[in-house]
Amino acid sequence: MTSSAMSTRRRLVAVLIVVALILAGFVARLVDIQVVRAESLVADSLEKMGGSSTIYAPRGNIVDSNGAVLASSIAQFEITTSPKDVKAFDRKDGKKTVKISVEQAIAEIAAVLAVDPATLQAKIDDALAKNKDAAYALLAEKVSYDQFAKIRAMNVPWLYIRQTFGRVYPNGAVAGNIVGFVGADNQGQAGMELSAEQCLEGTDGRQQFQQSKDRVPLPGTTETVTEAKPGGTLKLTLDKDLNWTLQQLVASQVADTKAEYGIAMVTEVKTGKIRAIAEAPSVDPGNVDGTPAEFRGSRAFQVPFEPGSIFKPLTAAMLVDAGLADHNTQVVAPYRYHPKNGASIKDALPHEDERLTMSGVLQQSSNTGLSILGEKMPDEQRYEYLKKFGIGQSTDIKFPGQSSGVLHPVDKWDNQTKYVTMFGQGLSTTAVQMAQIYQGIANDGVMKPLELVEGCSYPDGTVTDAPAKTEGERILSASAAKETIGMMETVVTDGFLADQLRMPGYRVAAKSGTGEQFVDGQLQTTFVASMAGMFPADDPQYVVTVHLKSPLTYRSSAAAAPLFKEIVAQVIKKYGIPPSTTTPPGWKGTY
Repeated sequence: MTSSAMSTRRRLVAVLIVVALILAGFVARLVDIQVVRAESLVADSLEKMGGSSTIYAPRGNIVDSNGAVLASSIAQFEITTSPKDVKAFDRKDGKKTVKISVEQAIAEIAAVLAVDPATLQAKIDDALAKNKDAAYALLAEKVSYDQFAKIRAMNVPWLYIRQTFGRVYPNGAVAGNIVGFVGADNQGQAGMELSAEQCLEGTDGRQQFQQSKDRVPLPGTTETVTEAKPGGTLKLTLDKDLNWTLQQLVASQVADTKAEYGIAMVTEVKTGKIRAIAEAPSVDPGNVDGTPAEFRGSRAFQVPFEPGSIFKPLTAAMLVDAGLADHNTQVVAPYRYHPKNGASIKDALPHEDERLTMSGVLQQSSNTGLSILGEKMPDEQRYEYLKKFGIGQSTDIKFPGQSSGVLHPVDKWDNQTKYVTMFGQGLSTTAVQMAQIYQGIANDGVMKPLELVEGCSYPDGTVTDAPAKTEGERILSASAAKETIGMMETVVTDGFLADQLRMPGYRVAAKSGTGEQFVDGQLQTTFVASMAGMFPADDPQYVVTVHLKSPLTYRSSAAAAPLFKEIVAQVIKKYGIPPSTTTPPGWKGTY
């Protein structure tokens, strides 16, 4: 072999060795990429090219006892942008391609959103001022579907739109103080929206997708990772139509009497279900800022007051139940009464000594007469009755900020308190507590836990939060309850407000009250005018309670009487209650 051939062979071997080395390097690199680091490289790739977003779950509805919607969720949209990517872009216009400037695009978006273009531009500029590579700025939220559709049709490449849910209240202020409202984050802030958050709140889902380098999701790559679960439907015991009617009546009487506020309730006797809670002023959950802060909650649950004379039937009921008196028990009631312990009791207006029965004491709303009769019962025994009635205790209804009222321990009663607690002073209750007490009297002496919620139902058929079935607690004997109702019926037939309360054809039992209010132990110039009662008196079906804070045109319970009577009439019409076929007991008020 010549030297030239040998040289050629050596060069060929060298080339082959180099090629082999290069191939070996490629193989090693492929093994590293496809085997050794495959999983981490794929993950890195997905992280760079992949994206994810929240699938918002709609908040559950709040409905009345008939299924009428009081609160619901609607689809809304949130529009964001990547400030660093905001620039002019091309848009197809038929067969032409048109260059759209940033100013034009922002002007078009602003026109749809009905905002100043400068406002949108400022949001973009502010984001870039903080970070020149800013990839997020919120331009608008709570965007309607129509606005969303128009903006989507603009095909602006640096806009991103995602669906959220907003809260609407189709019946406005109807039961607004009870329904409550949500905040900007769609979380409950007041009322049942807050207390039933666990029922109403949905569980958001998650979706992932691949995206282009400018973070635009690629069509057909979206995959749901976790399904969104809607919130449950909260069903209340309230009747929307009845609540609407009561709100109109209460608002009208508040205006006519120039009262600070008013509350009216209708409670079903046999079940304890609250069919209406009307408050004025009331809040429209869809326009919370339109109502002063102090009226956005529910005063029926949250504001205690000294009930005054609507408390007198409780004292009479205790005496009857304990066998210490009956409707015909006689007493001489002076204008002023000075018990041996040094207390001082007087009636509302001066009068000569009156010879009254206990029925007459309720008819004339005599503080002195009731105080003398009440002396028959030891303080400790009366205190136990008050606790049994639920005074000083919150109701079983889960309502945010509910007040328990105040009942001081009996060993803390001073000489005056020993007497004034007989007629609703020296202690405090809420409107809801008074409705519950009257329900107990009306229900043959068995107090049922009041109900505001029927239950929470979910899309899969599961029902939670249904009230426990209970027979209730006996607070009075059936005979004592009936006798108390009979005495209250004489208030309607023969009391000083009888002309304003009688309802031809129907037997109604009721008691008026004018509760002076004490703050920090000092008597204030304010008072609460109230009426509370049940009907038909021979077989009570409904309890109606009315409270007006400090009416100016009638500075007595006379302010509440017309409202009470009108509500009774509305309930009779609403539920088709037939006229009474029996006659009142006709018990005498004097002897």
